[in-house]
Amino acid sequence: MCSVVPGYSPGFKKPPELLRLKRKRARRSDAEPGHSPSAPAAAAAAAPCALGGSALSPRPYPGSRRRNPFSSLENSPRPPPGTGQSLSPAGGAPSCSRAQFLNGLQDDKSIWKEEFSEAASVDSLINDPYLAVSNTDVSSSPSYEFPADWSIKTRLLFTSSQSFAWADHLKAQEESLGYVQHCRGALINLPQSIQEPKLSTELRCAFQQSLVYWLHPFLPWLKLFPRIGADRKMTGKNNPWSYDEGLQQVLMSEWCLSFTSLYNLLRAKLCPYFYVCTYQFTVLFRAAGLAGSDVITALISPTTRGLREAMRNEGIEFLLPFQEVRKRKSNVLASHLETGLVSGSETTGKDAENEEGRGMSDVDDDEGFSWLEEMGVQDKIKKPDTISIKLCKERNEVQMDHKPESVVLVKGTNTFTLLNFLINCKSLVAAAGPQAGIPPTLLSPVAFRGATMQTLKARSINVRTQVQSRYKDLFSLEIVGPVMPHSMHSLSMLLKSAQNGSYSAVCSTHDPTAVFNTSIGNEQSIKEEPHSKDLKKCGLHPNTLEQLTLSPTLGKSSIRLLEMNNYAYTWKA
Repeated sequence: MCSVVPGYSPGFKKPPELLRLKRKRARRSDAEPGHSPSAPAAAAAAAPCALGGSALSPRPYPGSRRRNPFSSLENSPRPPPGTGQSLSPAGGAPSCSRAQFLNGLQDDKSIWKEEFSEAASVDSLINDPYLAVSNTDVSSSPSYEFPADWSIKTRLLFTSSQSFAWADHLKAQEESLGYVQHCRGALINLPQSIQEPKLSTELRCAFQQSLVYWLHPFLPWLKLFPRIGADRKMTGKNNPWSYDEGLQQVLMSEWCLSFTSLYNLLRAKLCPYFYVCTYQFTVLFRAAGLAGSDVITALISPTTRGLREAMRNEGIEFLLPFQEVRKRKSNVLASHLETGLVSGSETTGKDAENEEGRGMSDVDDDEGFSWLEEMGVQDKIKKPDTISIKLCKERNEVQMDHKPESVVLVKGTNTFTLLNFLINCKSLVAAAGPQAGIPPTLLSPVAFRGATMQTLKARSINVRTQVQSRYKDLFSLEIVGPVMPHSMHSLSMLLKSAQNGSYSAVCSTHDPTAVFNTSIGNEQSIKEEPHSKDLKKCGLHPNTLEQLTLSPTLGKSSIRLLEMNNYAYTWKA
């Protein structure tokens, strides 16, 4: 005979069995005729739906939400009498009407309006152009020119109600003349509107001229742009230099000559800009006078703490534009807090103090322990060691690695030091993987030593789309390849004349280069006369050159959609 375990109840049931009984009881109670819920349940079923109200009883039926046990009856607002409330059918608590519910929403909306207006008042005090670093999902108003976009486009899709047949099947003479015009830097001025684009030899030659770009190195069996994230596309390709160190040295020495040639052309203002595309980051070199700067500039993105530390060790002075924006913003907020110009809510004040504290902590962390000496307890409290302080300082710097915020700006003579650094940098070329031993890709709008002339691929497509009850012809022109800023602008000018000022373009951007549209924060004004005269020899159209000389305004974003209607541009970023 088995012994009885003390504390054991013979009626104990396992949880699954208990749940099964509860379901059976619920079904039985629903099936009983004339069954009516109790008064408390009826009152709970007709609980008020006013804003902030809560249920007052357990679940009236299986599957409904339970009452919050921490809610208090005193905290729920009670509506005043005579507000047009209707009684529930069960004769219990009154339920709110639709009008009252909308009035409650209006009250909430007014509260949010006040809070947003206070936040907007703080932003309006900070009148700094460098604080607007990102204009994501921003639409523009009609304009006769669109801002310079320094990102590299991988694909452009132009659509129009008029045919793009003029861009197809160029004659051998037209193609050759387009190459010659590009090499000689010929300037072609087209009329505002062309009646017969297919019969215009000048238009077709200018179209071929706008598709040309220069590339180094050139390996026909490998696609050398983009380089970031291209390992999958290069897997399985024949790389004879992967295990041949002598061949790798030859490729690298030729690349160094081409890179130096490009920089010399840039310094002489015969090349407006060029890109250095590695498997980890991209560098944009711009001549003096472009992007609102009176000196040569270079932008590197994305970067890592190791790369930035190596540049510091080489004596390269650089700036982090987004970190400068954060410091500037904290300084502006701190100055307004000191002068008492900002009079917002307590939350706004606390947020501003936190921003100020974060900005000041980046300047000098050792000042944070001065209050211990003032209290006379500096010997009783153990301060963090040097390693901990260093880790705290480097935490923010490590967190922005491989992100757009890690973009680095190099100015003036430091760009020449950057040139030598990149030439001697061992990590510039991948040591393993599909890109092992391949030097970085050099992209330029003009010819340079060791460069290969390449053209963007163009293809026109005609489709019929259904508009309401009828079909309409829609024509498209697709441009594929590394579309640089000057090509995008020259193509837009050609299409303005060929399509009678009406077309749209969808732009696919190489994302790591979108951050090149950030403002570089120049403090000195540009002397327009000497720079504009010297840059006229770089081979770009005067209108394109005028666009590229303006300071960037797109921030971290880039143009995704460009539309022209009645010869006026609108764009979305």
